[in-house]
Amino acid sequence: MAEITLDVRHLRAFAEVGYQVADGGDAHGAMAALRRVVPLDAYEFVAFDPATGRHHSVVSDGHRQIDRDAAEEYAGLEAYRRARATRSPVPMPDPCTERYFRRHLAPYGWRAGLTAPLFLPEGRYTGLLHLATRETFPGRIGAVVSAVSPLLAHLTDLSRCVIDPVGLPPGFRAVAFDRLGVRREVPGREPSPALWDDPAVAAYARAFIDSRELSRHGLWLDGVGRWHELRLLRAGVGFQGALQGAVAGERPCVLPYELTGREVDVLTRVAAGDSNPQIAAALVLSVRTVTTHLEHIFAKLGCDSRTRLTTKALAEGLCRLDV
Repeated sequence: MAEITLDVRHLRAFAEVGYQVADGGDAHGAMAALRRVVPLDAYEFVAFDPATGRHHSVVSDGHRQIDRDAAEEYAGLEAYRRARATRSPVPMPDPCTERYFRRHLAPYGWRAGLTAPLFLPEGRYTGLLHLATRETFPGRIGAVVSAVSPLLAHLTDLSRCVIDPVGLPPGFRAVAFDRLGVRREVPGREPSPALWDDPAVAAYARAFIDSRELSRHGLWLDGVGRWHELRLLRAGVGFQGALQGAVAGERPCVLPYELTGREVDVLTRVAAGDSNPQIAAALVLSVRTVTTHLEHIFAKLGCDSRTRLTTKALAEGLCRLDV
């Protein structure tokens, strides 16, 4: 088979791969573009989940998906360690992969294989791309696959989140959660140590995911007594946003309208529809003290009724979230 040479066809194919990835296209669309310059009969994307430290087959074409045990078996090979260290594709079979090749690929008639580690342009590892053919691969296929692998790495990035179109305002640090409480970083956002390290936040995010709410906004007092503005957005997490999840974002703040912490607690109860005696019982205060707090809250927020107070509190996220 003729050697691959980089020419205008390759540039066009790479541009189409990039378009497919950037425009939300799937792995099959990207690989259809790559197939214009790389002769292959089958492929499989294996994603690395940084939350669990394991590999998962996510997309395949031309043969059945390799099960999780096989993906982990490959990750234990010296060839895998070499590929990650050099960031270069590894051919199969070779002395380090022959046993794996004969067990998982040769029975299906494949004559050659190639496994490329996938690293994003900033250097983060996201998984593997396995290629297989019934013939032999051209000599420069490794160089071609290496050139396009930073684009394809986005397709196995399990940390990607599909966030509500409104998104988070600037300055919010964020963490993504799925229904099992697994935490992931949110691309493009600084991780929040306060949210990441607090198990109560993970439980709160799970409850939000199970609710019918699209978003939630309020005030949060962390474990060391600092106030934060906290927002939760419904999101898909994991591979192509396939898992139900949520993005929690926070930024430190001072209490708005010069409210005190106790006044925030009273305001939160008012917004929930509680009467003064109910608020007094819940916060272990006298009714007279609750009335005094309310007088101060009405004055600070410029409201003249509980209805208007509630509307303003909910609209501006002035209630304390029960994390």
